[in-house]
Amino acid sequence: MTIRGRGLSPVLRWGLTLLLLVTVLWLVDPAAVGGQLQNVHGPWLLAALVITPFQVVISAWRWQFTVRRLGGQLPLGYAIGEYYLGTLVNQLVPGGVVGDAGRALRHRQRMKTTTLAVHGVMIERLSGQLVLFLLAAVLAAAWLPLPKPPMPGLFLLPGVLIVILLTWSLFQAPPLANWWAGFQADVRRALLSRSALPLQLASSLAVIVSYLAAFWCLAMGLGLSVAVDAPGLLLALCTVLLMAMVIPLTVSGWGIRESAAAVLWPLAGMDAEQGVALAVSYGVLVLVSALPGVFFLFSGGRQTPGRTAYQCPD
Repeated sequence: MTIRGRGLSPVLRWGLTLLLLVTVLWLVDPAAVGGQLQNVHGPWLLAALVITPFQVVISAWRWQFTVRRLGGQLPLGYAIGEYYLGTLVNQLVPGGVVGDAGRALRHRQRMKTTTLAVHGVMIERLSGQLVLFLLAAVLAAAWLPLPKPPMPGLFLLPGVLIVILLTWSLFQAPPLANWWAGFQADVRRALLSRSALPLQLASSLAVIVSYLAAFWCLAMGLGLSVAVDAPGLLLALCTVLLMAMVIPLTVSGWGIRESAAAVLWPLAGMDAEQGVALAVSYGVLVLVSALPGVFFLFSGGRQTPGRTAYQCPD
């Protein structure tokens, strides 16, 4: 599940993306970033690209597993095709959730059950992001310099509490309260139950490890010494970049990811240009790896999921 920025139109999102990228390039040395990217070693770039199909297959299996836990059916071949297509849409359409919404919509049309289709995608995405935040917390605590008490951001606590209270009161409205109760039950069934949680955690961890492995391969290809000298630090920084990409204010995380790299790398004692070059190369890698989605867009031979025995109030 992704944070949704409904207030921004696609034009504003594209504008914000370009503004952030231009600002980052203005703050760093564009020639240094370009030189870093031009000297990337092809074999390492190919290694990073080879990892990406495994990400899609594992993610599609996680989606299939989630749907089955909810009582539905989702053939793995169909799930892989839909995941490729959804990833491609997320790369091209502002917001970062349109591809996931499309997966849910097409699944709903075939299954005739809105609740299962929507909850299946939401819980599958929630599984991945929960593991990402947990792993990021562990790596950050182990490798990143954390501020000492008193925390500089402590003044933000009242604002955070207000947001939590407002959100809680919003969910007390009868329509949302009813949906929230049903969603919680599905989360317990497909994610938090004793039989589901280990597989959800293992599959999500495998996906995130593959993301980090791709980052490491790109860092090696760019000749970044941190990939050899302090791989733990590199992976901790990259988990923060992955979390930055979750914020759906720009197109596929462009601008936000590079801005985060430009800030984080100097804080870790490295050149900002290296972090920006790594962030840009990762963005290009994700876009290229999603291109097979074009085949599934025009292919009419994707396997159709079977009917479901899941009874849900639509």
